[in-house]
This record gives sequence, C-alpha cells and structure tokens, in this order.
Amino acid sequence: MQKRNVSTVLRELLDRNGISPTELHRRTGVPQSTLSRILSGKIVDPSDKHISRIAEYFQISTDQLRGRAEISPGRAAVGDEIHSELKDISLWDDDTPVDDDEVSVPFLREVELAAGSGRFVIEESERASLRFGKRSLRHNGVQFDQAKCVTVRGNSMLPVLRDGATVGVNAGKCGIGDIVDGDLYAINHNGQLRVKQLYRLPTGIRLRSFNRDEHPDEDYSFQEIQEEQITILGHVFWWGMYAR
Repeated sequence: MQKRNVSTVLRELLDRNGISPTELHRRTGVPQSTLSRILSGKIVDPSDKHISRIAEYFQISTDQLRGRAEISPGRAAVGDEIHSELKDISLWDDDTPVDDDEVSVPFLREVELAAGSGRFVIEESERASLRFGKRSLRHNGVQFDQAKCVTVRGNSMLPVLRDGATVGVNAGKCGIGDIVDGDLYAINHNGQLRVKQLYRLPTGIRLRSFNRDEHPDEDYSFQEIQEEQITILGHVFWWGMYAR
C-alpha cells in the first residue's frame, strides 16, 4: 500500500475536484513552482504557510493534507452541498455587535488632502470594516490589531485579483526585511493604495503585477523609495471577491 503524504493527498484532491495545479495556484496564491515540486515529491515537508492555504481551500485540516489523518471517503468535493451540515444563516449589518470569536477589521482608503489637489494620504475608514474569525487570524500569524483590509483597483493584478477585490493585510509585516519574494503586499505609493508582488533587490525593491503585459515591472532603488514615498503597509494574508 502506497504511503500517504502531501504529494499523494494533493493529487487525489485535484482529481476529485477536477482542477489543475494552475487553477489551484490562481485560487490560493501558492506559487506554481511550489505546487509542482510538492506533486513531484521534491518538497516532502511544505511550509505551513502554503499548506494552510491549500488545506483551507479544500476545507480539510493541515494534518489531513499532509497524510497524517484520514479524509472521509464520503466527503464531498469543494463546492458540493452537504445538507446535514447546513445551518441557519445569521443576518447582521454594520450595527450588529461583534461576537467574542470575531474581529472587526477596518478598511484603509485613499483620502484627498484638499479638493482638487491631487494629493492623497492613506487613512483608516471610520465606517467600512470586515469581520474575521479570531481563529483564522491566529492561524495565519496575524495579530488582531494589525489586521487591515484594502480594496484592489484596476486590472494590474488580473487574473488573480479583479477590480474591486478585497485583500486582508497583516500590518505587522511592513518592513523590507519582511518581504518574501513573490508574495503580495499592500503599498502606500505617495498616497496611492497599491497591491503588488514584491521582490527584494540588492539595490532596492521590485514591484510586479500579474498582468505584466499592461503593467511591466517597477524597480526602485533605496533612494527612489524615499523620493517616491513608498512604504509597505503589510503582507496580504487573505483575499476575496465576487465572481463577475
């Protein structure tokens, strides 16, 4: 009997749900090269960061994904309805008190300094917020008071993030030394909110869009980072958007 590990379990999940590694990359943000190496067995013990994203997408535990615990044979694929698990929908609005196991995460927004001046600063919205479970934030290493939300604008991050997508940002990881090459970060670029892949360079940083045909790489030296007033707002740990 073949020993179950993350490679065999992931192949089974992909087959069961009828999706390709490329599509899994688009839906989870786990790099395609990492998925390829996991499936080929070259990575036998993937990082918790990648394992957590994959497990969350397939709605299983990280131990199940690593092959340390069994997945029920009768378990439905992602997106299937399991009527026995359906619960009553709880309605709430902005005035509904936050539950003990939830956190109300504020949105960051661009605010014009003076009408028609063209200059903006980034501030927290006094009204817009999104609720996150404390367990989910802890699982992703996010301190509750360091969680922020940002709305993506434009087409630069297609096909992964559409215009209007919301990303969750860990403001506790906002230094150049915190950059993990290829991960997504929210950036304050002289008052403009941007979401980009970041890369560390010996001379500075690189900003990369997924839609590189229309939005080529942007390299900034350490001096240009200061001149352009570029600051990292935080690491993107979650995103969501409507299908349209």
